[in-house]
Amino acid sequence: MNIYFSGIGGVGIGPLAEIALDAGYSVSGSDLADSLVTNQLRKRQVEINIGQDGVFLKSKHEAKPIDWFVYTSALPDDHAELVLARELGIKTAKRDELLAYIIKEKHLKLIAIAGTHGKTTTTGMMIWSLQQLGIPISYSIGTTMSFGPSGKFDASSEYFIYECDEFDRNFLHFHPNIALITAIDYDHTDTYPTKQEYLDAFHDFAEQSGQVMSWADQHGEIFDGLFQVSLLTNNQVNDINLAGLHNRRNATLVQTALLWIGITNDTDKILESFPGTDRRFEKLADNLYSDYGHHPTEIAATLQMAREVFDHVVLVYQPHQNIRQHEIKGDYTNQFELAEEIYWLPTYLSREDPKLEILTSEQLTTHLTNKSSVHSAEFNDELWNNIQRARQAGKLVLCMGAGAIDEWVRKRLAQ
Repeated sequence: MNIYFSGIGGVGIGPLAEIALDAGYSVSGSDLADSLVTNQLRKRQVEINIGQDGVFLKSKHEAKPIDWFVYTSALPDDHAELVLARELGIKTAKRDELLAYIIKEKHLKLIAIAGTHGKTTTTGMMIWSLQQLGIPISYSIGTTMSFGPSGKFDASSEYFIYECDEFDRNFLHFHPNIALITAIDYDHTDTYPTKQEYLDAFHDFAEQSGQVMSWADQHGEIFDGLFQVSLLTNNQVNDINLAGLHNRRNATLVQTALLWIGITNDTDKILESFPGTDRRFEKLADNLYSDYGHHPTEIAATLQMAREVFDHVVLVYQPHQNIRQHEIKGDYTNQFELAEEIYWLPTYLSREDPKLEILTSEQLTTHLTNKSSVHSAEFNDELWNNIQRARQAGKLVLCMGAGAIDEWVRKRLAQ
């Protein structure tokens, strides 16, 4: 089968391209810019075009007919490649349709990890644990990792481990054998206009799963009537040597699932040696960390973990999407109290409503309980000098956000 991936460098599409390649399919694709993912795929001789005007797609189809054109939910309906693929009569599908097809075609048992927060780390923990136990697995995770590619298919594997995203109702394409639901906070209002619709989607996901593990304090009431759901409480969190209560909860879910599939090995040491995934409290240099968090709950959890490691924490925060900031601005309250200083950057803009006012840092921090600790900042020498001074003073500097902040910090370190 010949598959073309539009947006092949993305965190969702890239791992799927790796999986398709491992499974023996022919793979090519395009993106608007190079990335870690495109570089990784090129090392495997995947032909990738930078630019998406349709010329490359047409030439590939003429050379060898393309069977599937796979694209992300973010691709607009009038995108040049998508329009051309339909004109050429190529089967078009979002990534989850292809992944569901591969899982079914290869007779794999699905272990899916879902949730508003924590799913990437928990998926990484599951992959790491099974690898260390010597159990063959196939998987897909929405980040890069130090201990494997983002996506992998192993013909000898029994299980497929999947970071199952609720955006665009993606997770409802799957019927997992086991589902882990880490945490639930209302999100993705463009997909779910009301909180109830969001909670209902998680109920539906649980209902179509064979066995579900989650937490009683995470809207456990939405699972009422579902006999296949096991809800854990905080006093069931395993006493494992990992920084951050949320990480200990994630590890507990992983251990519960491993026991369910019959793995009785002592996995504490394995999970305690978990190296983490990229952009999740990732150490970039001495006293300097990067994290993907951009929701109030994630911010609070990561700061709590940081304070377990360091007594003094400085936060550099970049909000993500102005449209989202309008929705959550009232939720920014006490989550930042464990940071002694906060440098608040302008919001990273992506897929915005042009009619909405761009909220300033002053508007977004109105309700912060430690507002006096906030400094408005920009990506400039002044911010970098403040970061360096904090590091030299022995403080942990946490650079957090889902936008450009990570790339900026890495470039500054490389200079």
